[in-house]
Amino acid sequence: MFPSSISRWTKAGALALSVLVTTATGGCRERSWTLWDAYVSHFVDDQGRVIEHSAGDRTTSEGQSYGMFFSLADNDRPRFDRILAWTRDNMAAGDLGKHLPGWVWGKAPDGQWKLIDTNPAADSDCWIAYDLLEAGRLWNNPSYTSQGRQMLALIAKEEVADLPGFGSMLMPGPSQLWLHNNAWTLNPSYVPLFLFQRFAEVDPAGPWGAVAMNIPRFLRQSAIHGFAMDWVQYVPGDGFYPAPPPGAAQPAAPDAAKTSKSPVAGAQKTEDPKAAAAAAEAKAPMGSYDAIRVYLWAGMIDGSGHARADILSAVPGMGALFANSARTGPPEKVSPQGIPGDSDGPVGFSAAVLPYLWAQPALAHAAAQQKVRISAQLNPASGLYGAQPVYYDQNLLLFAKGYLDGRFHFGPRGELKVEWTR
Repeated sequence: MFPSSISRWTKAGALALSVLVTTATGGCRERSWTLWDAYVSHFVDDQGRVIEHSAGDRTTSEGQSYGMFFSLADNDRPRFDRILAWTRDNMAAGDLGKHLPGWVWGKAPDGQWKLIDTNPAADSDCWIAYDLLEAGRLWNNPSYTSQGRQMLALIAKEEVADLPGFGSMLMPGPSQLWLHNNAWTLNPSYVPLFLFQRFAEVDPAGPWGAVAMNIPRFLRQSAIHGFAMDWVQYVPGDGFYPAPPPGAAQPAAPDAAKTSKSPVAGAQKTEDPKAAAAAAEAKAPMGSYDAIRVYLWAGMIDGSGHARADILSAVPGMGALFANSARTGPPEKVSPQGIPGDSDGPVGFSAAVLPYLWAQPALAHAAAQQKVRISAQLNPASGLYGAQPVYYDQNLLLFAKGYLDGRFHFGPRGELKVEWTR
């Protein structure tokens, strides 16, 4: 209540100011997002840099793209702007309209902190473009929209290829780097359908409609016994095959599963037989830390048409596994023969499959079991999940829980629908 001594015109002015502030920010924060707040406290610095502590305090374009998305979903424009500015200035030579961001910034061998892998990662590029386009629409800011359109043009030019006998598809990065001996390397987790549905609406003259149309077929043909693989290779006239991850030997940290976006990086030599065996296993084709996102994206597709059903039917292996076994969690690894391993993945894996399971009524019991597994790993002290919170797990949890809690969802044309606009 206003004190009685405040005049009527002052009340009216205050109300007008409130309306202006609400309009300028695009709405108001409906309710505190405690998981995102805890994530920011642990992983995001004041500059807007998302820090992967368990991987040498590096920053990836993936982390920046997800940070922008969650800031938008939370109606936090100042943080969105900080993450955007840091990404542009440190990973894209100061101009996202001319340079796609390099994928990793961190401590170089010479001890300097800088961009240490300039190869862009196409999935992150698409997420950043999407974040900008939807921020422009939801916050009524043409500058964001313009930057998003410029990024789309770069992605279309550099990272989309026409696979002979298949059609248009997103490459993991610049197309020429991912073609060797007439075979293309692709990553099934890089193509969330709703992103390309939205791109097709914004840029109907671009390749996006064709990519979106090809995604269900790509996932279906590249899956092994219904399980998505981390990396696959396309051979014209012969189809898709599981492929080893590109680059050097993988590190032990699970959330650092992708060590290089450069497919030509050499593996490090080691004299330790155990380390050599671990490195060999990490370089083997499988469905694991990348592929788990395929199920996450599938479950979050709008269910009003046939698109979600098409994607779910393309990767039925995980659903069949839960329907026909007493697993306590998704497998950490699926072999290139489509055989699930015995070890369960971390808590982020349970989060990733949760929307996928909830989207299929026959799997509601399995979904409920994964919710219990997730809840049991909440650390009240940190507000995050796991005794030692891992960056990648928390991102999967933010997507899954944010979606299932109604903070955001994706419309039938891929548009972002957020709680704070209601």
